[in-house]
Amino acid sequence: MTDLVVLSLEAWDQVWRRNQHLVAGLLRDDPDLRVLFVEPAADPLYELVSRRRPRAGRGLRSLVLDGVAPERLWAFQPTKLLPRRLARNHDVRAARAVRRVARRLGFRAPLLWVNDPAGAALLELTDWPALYDITDDWLEAERTPAEHARLVRDEALLMDRAAEVVVCSPGLARTKGARRPVTLVPNAVDVAAYRIPRGRPSDLPAGPVALYLGTVHPDRVDLDLCVATATALRDRGRLVLVGPAPLGPGDAARLAGTGVVLLGPRHRDDVPAYLQHADVLVVPHVVTPFTDSLDPIKLYEYRAVGRPVVSTPVAGFRDSGDPRVTVIDAAGFPDAVARALPASSRFPEGADEAVPTWADRVAQMREVIARAGRGSLR
Repeated sequence: MTDLVVLSLEAWDQVWRRNQHLVAGLLRDDPDLRVLFVEPAADPLYELVSRRRPRAGRGLRSLVLDGVAPERLWAFQPTKLLPRRLARNHDVRAARAVRRVARRLGFRAPLLWVNDPAGAALLELTDWPALYDITDDWLEAERTPAEHARLVRDEALLMDRAAEVVVCSPGLARTKGARRPVTLVPNAVDVAAYRIPRGRPSDLPAGPVALYLGTVHPDRVDLDLCVATATALRDRGRLVLVGPAPLGPGDAARLAGTGVVLLGPRHRDDVPAYLQHADVLVVPHVVTPFTDSLDPIKLYEYRAVGRPVVSTPVAGFRDSGDPRVTVIDAAGFPDAVARALPASSRFPEGADEAVPTWADRVAQMREVIARAGRGSLR
């Protein structure tokens, strides 16, 4: 297998997502593989405006990964000095920086794995064969006209020039597959890790808990529905949100004011404990063309622990056919969650379903990478 340069939509941190699971599996399976994992640029100006402590990008660093020899996995985080509207060549400059770092590491002819559509600039700059892994339909997300136009341009180039296009959901397979052949590689979970019994986390509120796992972002999470659900629970229990919460101070205060507990992100090794000790797991997502493009990783994580689920009719959950999943519209969602508290069962009851694992997906991705490395356009 060739060296990989991965342009990721998320940083390599303690909250593992699709990219980390796939890359880690590939590295453990192939002792000759090396990976440069390019993280989103640090944006100190935006952090300053958002009243957060600004910081520069962390540059190039070697990452430690169990089962992988040193200096086979590298991360690179550049710094975004100005907004795109003031620095229109930002993506080109970022692409040049990635190319310099790859050369410095001795990556002579790597395969480019693009998850962030802005990676189109690096594809234009180099002759590296490319794989485009689509995990969200950003063309359906609410963005400014200028940002939407950039996304349209970037995706058009990637769809035309990438040797392989991978999608994570049936929805994306329908929309992107109408333009060119795509390969469906859905998400998964580390089933064994999620089924080891864990103690109740000390920061989980006492009493019955309705728990959401995932990024609390308005693109996905219906904040008004969270407020209504917390209000409906009243003295029956608490609504707990576990995961990154890139919210403004007003939204965070509104949630907290109605009793929503925002725990923030938790290390991937600690996540199963929160799910195991929830009375009910919830998915208070908005239902939009954007969320219809998703294959939520939480679908697999929730299935792995076998707890009851209440979800709005979003992709993945509405088609699950699982008797433990209650799919209901936003109007009925708060009462459905309240009725689920307290739970009538405890983990590990119900945690016996066969669920796809990341090892399955790594094997699929290895085949796609092999085809892309041969440079044949599909």
